[in-house]
Amino acid sequence: MEQNKDLEKKIIEKIIKISTYTDLQNLKISELGKKGRISLLMKSLGNLSIDQDEKKNLGKEYNVLRQNVIKAFEKRFEEISNIEIEEKINTENLDITLPVRSGTFEEEGKIHPISGTIDHIISIFSDFGFSVEIGPDIEDDFNNFTALNIPKEHPARQDHDTFYLKNKNIDDRKLLRTHTSPVQIRTMINTEPPIRIIAPGRTFRCDDDATHSPMFHQVEGLVIDKNINMGHLKGLIKIFCERFFGVKELPVRFRPSYFPFTEPSAEVDIGYSNKNNNIVIGSGSKWLEVMGCGMVHPKVLMNCNLDPNEWQGFAFGLGVERFAMLKYGIADLRNFYAGDIRWLEHYGFSMDNLFSSILTKN
Repeated sequence: MEQNKDLEKKIIEKIIKISTYTDLQNLKISELGKKGRISLLMKSLGNLSIDQDEKKNLGKEYNVLRQNVIKAFEKRFEEISNIEIEEKINTENLDITLPVRSGTFEEEGKIHPISGTIDHIISIFSDFGFSVEIGPDIEDDFNNFTALNIPKEHPARQDHDTFYLKNKNIDDRKLLRTHTSPVQIRTMINTEPPIRIIAPGRTFRCDDDATHSPMFHQVEGLVIDKNINMGHLKGLIKIFCERFFGVKELPVRFRPSYFPFTEPSAEVDIGYSNKNNNIVIGSGSKWLEVMGCGMVHPKVLMNCNLDPNEWQGFAFGLGVERFAMLKYGIADLRNFYAGDIRWLEHYGFSMDNLFSSILTKN
């Protein structure tokens, strides 16, 4: 027993004197490795000419010795590590109060045009009393198609138009939402009217060219209340377009159209002209389609457990990238996702510019 205590004391004294990680590791191997002193002591138990009870007690003593030495090594390893870190900090003279990098405001990051455009749209509709609702990117067939009165044979349900997730049960396949309309469905099912929301977010379709992307952003709006009519919708859309494009008395027209989820339905056009191959919003005799809208179809209301004889409503939807392209003169949709810092420096928003744009009332 005393011999083990003396051995433990000598080993720990050696451990305390060592000041480098490498030397400490070498000592650990010489004491605890396969050929180390403590390991050899434990192996020698089998060769001792003593009875089993003595061997058992001696084995316990050796095990206590081994555990105490291991703890001493662990403690010293931690101490050496802390000392090395402190020395490194002192020698590097790192001043954590300094900025990450120096430079002018123009060299700092910019807010992406898509994010800035969404914030601008939200700010306008917030003034009209709309709240923001969001939903999942991965949807089911009911919320994305069936509840919206989109028939089974509609082309939008086909694989060439919609991204489906793999599922053995073809009738229960999940999909990447093709619009933010499922947010409207979820809101109507889970919220008591009246409802006044907008739903910004990412959407996905099998398109990819200069004016289409497989991933793009939409903002859709929904109003559900009593005695709602097309006049309310037209007035709201006209004021929104004037505010967003910064053009008073902006020419706006509503063309009859068809959507499965609204009846009647309309496409919204705004007036523009071409000057030096650039689109000028608000002047001239030409028309440019910018969004779709309509009165919520009675079947959609019934699919959401709302009585169409009591509740009416309208819905609208716009493409964020398209609105940004028109407002800021961006020619190719693919530039939004190219990751070109030079492009972002030109079209991106500084915080001051973004807040100025949002706070400006037209």
